[in-house]
Amino acid sequence: MRTGNRRGGLLTGALSAAMVLLLMAGPAAAGQLADAAAKAEALAAAGNTAGAHDVMRAAISDFSATLPFSIGKAAFVTAVPAGYEMYDPKQDTVFKPGESLISYVEPVGLSWKPAAVSGKIQTHFTVDLDILSASGEVLASQKAFGDFTFTGFLRNQEIYATLTTDVSGAAAGDYILRFHFNDLNSGKSTSVDQKFTIAAAAAP
Repeated sequence: MRTGNRRGGLLTGALSAAMVLLLMAGPAAAGQLADAAAKAEALAAAGNTAGAHDVMRAAISDFSATLPFSIGKAAFVTAVPAGYEMYDPKQDTVFKPGESLISYVEPVGLSWKPAAVSGKIQTHFTVDLDILSASGEVLASQKAFGDFTFTGFLRNQEIYATLTTDVSGAAAGDYILRFHFNDLNSGKSTSVDQKFTIAAAAAP
């Protein structure tokens, strides 16, 4: 089994994320987000759309610093995504012999630190890969399969990694694809599994 290429991307935060974060927040953080939402609503009502957006974006950025490092979503997709949440999910987890596995993964709770450019901050994470048998035996591994750095003026939340795995030559059967995400700023790691099946080759 060989590993393939990897890719990542991000867009800036969106107001729609506020409701999700309110559901995830503890009392203190929820209060801060609610206060920001009220302020944003007042600004929007007064016609200051940009100001409302900036208030909520800053509040979401600050709240994200309190989240534990984890994986928000992992899905097999049919092609490399055009952007954050801009993908076509694969309808099943069965792959043809020689077909590459394309995974779309969203890490959340990343840590940030000052970047080399004054005023900017940066997050940096790597991804290790394991391929396991259905019974859990490790069949192949690769450290630093993916290496991603994002730099900006705030803690962007719409960050994703596209990870393409080449399993050509593997026998038909059931497997587990395991990604270990490593936040290099905090030293924390989190993992996610994706089960998949390689179909038997068609009869000649």
